[in-house]
Amino acid sequence: MTAAWTEWDHVVKVDPDKDLVDGETFADVAATGTDAVAVGGTTGMTEEKMSDVIDACGRHDVPVFQEPSSPGVVVEHDALSGYLVPTVFNASDAFWVTGAHKEWVREDDVLDWSRTATEAYVVLNPDSAVARYTEADCDQSPEDVAAYAAVAERLFGQPIVYVEYSGTLGDPEVVSAAADALDETTLFYGGGIGDYESARQMASNADVVVVGDLVHDEGVDAVRETVEGAKDGADD
Repeated sequence: MTAAWTEWDHVVKVDPDKDLVDGETFADVAATGTDAVAVGGTTGMTEEKMSDVIDACGRHDVPVFQEPSSPGVVVEHDALSGYLVPTVFNASDAFWVTGAHKEWVREDDVLDWSRTATEAYVVLNPDSAVARYTEADCDQSPEDVAAYAAVAERLFGQPIVYVEYSGTLGDPEVVSAAADALDETTLFYGGGIGDYESARQMASNADVVVVGDLVHDEGVDAVRETVEGAKDGADD
């Protein structure tokens, strides 16, 4: 069976600890044309917040995936298409490489493996919450990131590699290097995408672009613009 994300160009990541723009709803988010909604965040996560957002997003015609930041916030919900579980390859704290995952498996003896996939994150913005949270070593050259990508695909069989600049627009050379290192694995890019041009630029290298803060800060019109950019970039 073909994995859903191999057909995506664009994802909106909704942070349960943040509000949407005044007057906008999750129906509006679903109507932007995005290929999927990922529900997750780094700080302030609770099972209740996750569940509320998943329930709200799941009422609309767009696939919804949870991206849990820790085992304690994993939600079982009929609206979910599945789980995308980060493992941070350049984390200095091994808990974020395999430790959190071990705890989840230990706590959940009926984990639905058929709907669970991992994302091999390479975190590259040292000022981001996720970098601080995971103690990520962000001093990585394009060659380093390409090597991480190859390790993720060839040695660890990861279905997704995620180049994450969280909060700032990344270096296209780095994203291109990661793309060149991969054959089958899907490359996600996230960070600083705020308009048509930035989405198109990153989508010309990555398979999928992810917008997060944009939906909370600027709203659905801005998100719709990045959807168009991602679709066009994928065709370049």
